[in-house]
Amino acid sequence: MVKHGEKLEVIETRRRFVKVRTPEGVEGWTDSNLLLASQQMEDLRALAESAAKFPSQGTATVYEALNMHTDPSRQSSSFFQIPEAGSVEVIGHRVAPRVAQNTPAKPAPVVRRTPAKITKSKDSRQNGSLPPPPAPPVPPGDWTALSRPRATDIPGYAPRPVTPASTALDDWSLVRTRDGKAGWVLSRMLTMAIPDEVAQYAEGHRITAYLSLGEVKDKDQKEVKHNWLWTTSASGQHPYEFDSFRVFVWSTRRHHYETAYIERNVKGYYPVEAQPVPGQDGKAFSVVLEDKDGKLYQRTYAFSGYHVRMISKTPFQQPPELPGVRMASGFNAAPAEAPAESGWQQRLEEWRERWLGR
Repeated sequence: MVKHGEKLEVIETRRRFVKVRTPEGVEGWTDSNLLLASQQMEDLRALAESAAKFPSQGTATVYEALNMHTDPSRQSSSFFQIPEAGSVEVIGHRVAPRVAQNTPAKPAPVVRRTPAKITKSKDSRQNGSLPPPPAPPVPPGDWTALSRPRATDIPGYAPRPVTPASTALDDWSLVRTRDGKAGWVLSRMLTMAIPDEVAQYAEGHRITAYLSLGEVKDKDQKEVKHNWLWTTSASGQHPYEFDSFRVFVWSTRRHHYETAYIERNVKGYYPVEAQPVPGQDGKAFSVVLEDKDGKLYQRTYAFSGYHVRMISKTPFQQPPELPGVRMASGFNAAPAEAPAESGWQQRLEEWRERWLGR
């Protein structure tokens, strides 16, 4: 077993498998999808440096080991594995086709039909020839009139548009580990680590982001609770990150969470951030929403107690695209060692001299 970042020497390649040698001299075979070229390692470092500037959208937990990919694609290389019960920070989202677009489509299966069995009549068996095929039927003279009316003859007829076959999509999340690695994982394998007493109100929707809006001290229960902001998305793949957001506050009188503010049927995007309000004790949070004009605006809301109100709305400038990880161009095996001087030809000459004396 080798760890992520260790350098290996490529000795031999056979299709998708590569024979490698560790610095300690241990040799073995591995899948090429588990190896990264030097340029890919540099790209991963650049991706981690850029992802370190992104705000966290909440901590997520995995219930089984999960592979991190270099790109939001199942065919991309997997360079790190999140262990079971491990946690990561969600910082991005993307919807991508399940099958890469440059993957050639599978050819249609060839249907081989068994030829019909030809039976020979008694006369043909005697003459050694097959009977002539029957003559095709003659169409009637008014066959064009019998074909009326056609669909095109109906007034106002319009052919039904042909809808292209839908492409299967996957939801991917860009995550960041505690030691700074950044990569892509399938979103359905993540569970946002918001407390269960809040997550129970999700009503089957997927929680895509959450953050704390301050602490609340419950003297009766002698514990500290948090007020929460979360975003959720209905089932299905969407280019946006959430379609609803809600503010939960802890009631010190009823000792459970209550909804202080909610907006539904929106198209929201990352980032979701909390920030202090200048000159006030309350907090504020901002979300990025698509307006009716199709443009993105960052709305900032002030939060104090049970009161939530919008205090600003400004055009949102999308951050630059994250650097991608280039595809590996292949792994070149080490040059073959020169054959030893004492080869089979030299041994043959020695054998001839020993037995023939020349």
